[in-house]
Amino acid sequence: MNIKMLTMGAMALAMMTGSAFAAANGTSALDDPAKMSPFFTDAGMKTLRSEADFKTAWKAMKPDEQKAVLKDCGDTTINKSHADFCAMAKKMGG
Repeated sequence: MNIKMLTMGAMALAMMTGSAFAAANGTSALDDPAKMSPFFTDAGMKTLRSEADFKTAWKAMKPDEQKAVLKDCGDTTINKSHADFCAMAKKMGG
């Protein structure tokens, strides 16, 4: 009986930990500093570059990355936290 309870407890803990990790993992393309840093002037990613520099960085992205960014910008929750970036991205990518 104790082995069953320990096994079930371990399985439940593993499932909860996996779900929490996936939710906190930042699945948005906009939360990846490596991809987003070319669009910002500061390390905190608060100040956008000029429109010309933004356009250059946008064109340097692969088409599937651009689509992922535009898809994320279509999400209202993500768009709220990245409003300026999403406005510029939509201007560049449709």
